[in-house]
Amino acid sequence: QVQLVDAGGGLVQAGGSLRLSCAASGITFSSHTMAWFRQAPVKEREFVAAITWNGITDYADSVKGRFTISRVNTKNTVYLQMNSLKPEDTAVYYCAADSGGNWSYWGQGTQVTVSS
Repeated sequence: QVQLVDAGGGLVQAGGSLRLSCAASGITFSSHTMAWFRQAPVKEREFVAAITWNGITDYADSVKGRFTISRVNTKNTVYLQMNSLKPEDTAVYYCAADSGGNWSYWGQGTQVTVSS
């Protein structure tokens, strides 16, 4: 059974930092592209960042230069380091794993709240 467990969210002031983690089980982690998405209240879920099995990264324009995605395949874990946080970054953050070209597996989400 595939399981992605998101953690690391919380309440932080604008300008602060948080590090999210996502621990995977039930998949051959090193073979999957991993990503982070987020969903703010009354908004659709949006792409934040992705990392391929060999470390190639991609970011949404809104987070470039502030967020860094990374992975440790030996720990089956993907991270999202978030710096210079803004109130508009407030959302539930989800990790996802790609399978067959689709984001097939999802974490349960972790709440990030940035106060002004």
